[in-house]
Amino acid sequence: MRVLDRKLYRDLGRLWAQALAIALVMACGVATLILSVGAYRSLEDTRSAFYDRYRFGTVFASATRAPNHLRSRIENISGVASAELRIVKPVLIDVIGMREPASGIVVSIPEFRDPSVNRLYLRQGRLPEAGRENEVAVVETFADAHEFRPGDTFEAIMNGRKRPLKIVGTVLSPEYIYAIGPGDMVPDPRRYGVFFMSQKALGGLFDMEGAFNDVSLATVRDAELRAIIDDLDALLKPYGGTGAHDREDQISHAFLDSELNQLQAMSSIIPPIFLLVAAFLVNMIMSRLIALEREQVGLLKALGYGNLTIGGHYAKLVVAIALVGLVIGSTAGLWLGRGLTRLYAEFFSFPFLIFRQSIDLYILAGSVTVAAALAGAVKAIWSTVALPPAVAMSPPAPTTYRSFFFGRLQRLGILSQLSVMAVRHLIRWPVRSFLTTLGTSLSVALLITSLFAYDSIDFMIDTIFFQADRQDATLSFSQDLSPNALFAVAALPGVIKAEPFRRTAVKLRNGHRELRMAILGVPENANLSRILDLDLNPMQAPQAGMVISERVAEKLDLRPGDFVEVELMERNNRIVEVEVGRLAQGPVGRPDTGGPATPGAIAVSGLAQSYVGLTAYMRSEALDRLLRDGRQVSGARIQVDSARLPALYSEIKRTPAIASIALQGVSRTRFRETIEQNITTSTTVYITLAIIITFGVIYNSARIQLSERARELASLRVFGFTRAEVSSVLMIELSIIVLLAQPLGWLLGYGLSWMVVQGFANDLFRIPLVVSAQTFAYSSLVVVAAALVSALIVRRRVDRLDLIRVLKTRE
Repeated sequence: MRVLDRKLYRDLGRLWAQALAIALVMACGVATLILSVGAYRSLEDTRSAFYDRYRFGTVFASATRAPNHLRSRIENISGVASAELRIVKPVLIDVIGMREPASGIVVSIPEFRDPSVNRLYLRQGRLPEAGRENEVAVVETFADAHEFRPGDTFEAIMNGRKRPLKIVGTVLSPEYIYAIGPGDMVPDPRRYGVFFMSQKALGGLFDMEGAFNDVSLATVRDAELRAIIDDLDALLKPYGGTGAHDREDQISHAFLDSELNQLQAMSSIIPPIFLLVAAFLVNMIMSRLIALEREQVGLLKALGYGNLTIGGHYAKLVVAIALVGLVIGSTAGLWLGRGLTRLYAEFFSFPFLIFRQSIDLYILAGSVTVAAALAGAVKAIWSTVALPPAVAMSPPAPTTYRSFFFGRLQRLGILSQLSVMAVRHLIRWPVRSFLTTLGTSLSVALLITSLFAYDSIDFMIDTIFFQADRQDATLSFSQDLSPNALFAVAALPGVIKAEPFRRTAVKLRNGHRELRMAILGVPENANLSRILDLDLNPMQAPQAGMVISERVAEKLDLRPGDFVEVELMERNNRIVEVEVGRLAQGPVGRPDTGGPATPGAIAVSGLAQSYVGLTAYMRSEALDRLLRDGRQVSGARIQVDSARLPALYSEIKRTPAIASIALQGVSRTRFRETIEQNITTSTTVYITLAIIITFGVIYNSARIQLSERARELASLRVFGFTRAEVSSVLMIELSIIVLLAQPLGWLLGYGLSWMVVQGFANDLFRIPLVVSAQTFAYSSLVVVAAALVSALIVRRRVDRLDLIRVLKTRE
């Protein structure tokens, strides 16, 4: 073995604790990188494989009732590979032993063949046979929630009649990987189910023989989707077509995309923090090690070793530490990545799981880790190897101290001599002191970035469920009904108050920007469901205007006074214009042209705050005038006497006009449970990571200070100072660093939290940025506790100083 290699092993043995602390910080960066990127790739690969093998559609459309003879014309659209014409209907589900009614949809499947689009993965049993009106196959999540097996039965209200249904199989569908019910914010498989029935049987039950109301298309590679959508809309327009769309607006696919975007955000924010801290720690330890070995470097040069050889020796030490961190981080990242991928597979209802150990990911992690470590060490290595042998063999010039303000405080008796020593040392090395403070502050920032989710979710729940949508339940009708239906709703058992609403599907356009969404019509002085302005104060919908959410305004680049084009999807795609920011009692024209009023144009009064979905509001009467079909209601929001809930549920199960019911209390509880479970897991991981950073920074800082000042501290012991007094020099220095790191960590943590909020924002959910004082305090307490433990470990070394050996050491 070469001489320098033997020295390398001795150095690693002597510095094992400091090297391990640095390696653990590097391991955290590697683990989070492999975890996030690995989970992203696995989720994407699993989704792609499921989509490809079971022919998930690329274009979707619905209509009121269209004849089956359109099949050939649809399949002849340029770019269409295959088409599946289906019947899809909402239903109410009555499960024995379940008090509240569940909601769901029933989807037709063809007889005597597999669907050409959106094929089903059969997990258990078989598919329904042709013509069997009572046979269904249910999605696995719904079956598992109720412990259903093939042969079990439940009841559903279908086309106004309650029918017993027999389960013959459990399935998974690429179309319902993320099956979420109306009014829910997260999936609740107990209260929402999807089941499949033969097309002939379903057509007979809903009077849809020879017709369909839903179509899914599979397209050829690189097909022009915009042209396909336009052609399909033209075919379905005479039959009540509500507008075709691609995967981007398909609910299940959109939620999956959102999760993938969050994983990407995680991989770009968290790993760089650890690699930055690791580079600083490497710089700190290598600077001190090379300074202590300055004389040895001079001797090596005198014996003929070149600068490249000596520099390579210290670079090997850095690479060895990085490789240890890489091995630990790769192992932890692989284990955590597998666990996270399995969690996603269960949460998103995949039939199989693909987890590839991509060698390029480990090469990337290794390259970034080694590069960060070498970047931290390069200055320290170069500063020494560039010295001539004679200069390197001579001791460095003594440290020059100057009189500062703190010396005057000592003379006045405000600070002790030992306190002045600690402060003076910090000021003597300002860059290192700042970097140590920065490294410690990153631990605080990482904890705040993790813990702020609790504050934001609590604020989000309060805003959505207690300030905006304050109803106990939302009833959606199977079709728009006369306002007289509200009297029937008010007469239901236990209903204290009922407020109607109307919903219509639209496309909003501003130039080339377009959004597919819904306009919600609300009554005057609505109290159960309120519109909140950007300051979260209740506001009224204008008499003849529109209020759009801040997200819609941002996506469409709209400001008060702008015009937006509205395409009414359920009214033969009739187009009207909307002006943003003006209140009006009737139609208005473009103010900049002075031209005549645009027929049917309406005004939008302002912006609303909404954390869920894309929203636009109008007064019910104004929406009725816009749609030109008289007064109609799509459903009702109700306040209920909780003591009479069982009677209400029983009555709803017997009411065919009600297509679905959303229970606010159940949705809120389910949302909180799901989110808090995920947050608790991530918080545990981040607390562990923050403790590792704190330990790595404080422990290495304290060890280096001890090695630099061992002679001073030993001299103090000889002069009669106690162990506690001598240790206080280091403890005061570390305390100042940790104290200064807190406000800097709060600032960095708030900034990182803002980045997370921006990275996670999408059309489905927006997380408000709320960081409470308790979050700041808890983050600081965890870091202070970790720093205290690290400092106490080093303090034991101070207490055990060998005075004779230290005082003999040559400077």
